[in-house]
Amino acid sequence: MSSKRLLVHTSHQAVRWGDMDALGHVNNTVYFRYMEQARLEWLYTLVGAGGYTAGQGPVIANALCNFRRPLVYPAPIEVRMYLGAPGTTSVASYYDIVAGGTTYADGESTIVWIDVATGRPQPLPATVVEPLRAYLEEPS
Repeated sequence: MSSKRLLVHTSHQAVRWGDMDALGHVNNTVYFRYMEQARLEWLYTLVGAGGYTAGQGPVIANALCNFRRPLVYPAPIEVRMYLGAPGTTSVASYYDIVAGGTTYADGESTIVWIDVATGRPQPLPATVVEPLRAYLEEPS
């Protein structure tokens, strides 16, 4: 399995005052929201705001975050989203949360494509798979 990753989206977001907790830094749960926002923006570039209107769409099977340094308000951030080698029904996604050239957190999640009515996995759509396969097949 290839360890190559393809940058598929960069989300520009802002740390909000309400993102912080009593310790004066962004609450751990909010980092997952930053990654979620980047993932949704990427998804909308593929299928539009209707997302699940075709009866299929993505769900998250797992998620993790490595907290590298405390992030505080105010800060403009970039959330860089990458995808790895696709499987039949799932693909690994990776995220870097960066401010001012410094990585504050990184994370990953497994995206599984499902049939909404049954909840069963479905093959990834060509709009996800084709750019990844072409990139991953290029010589390093």
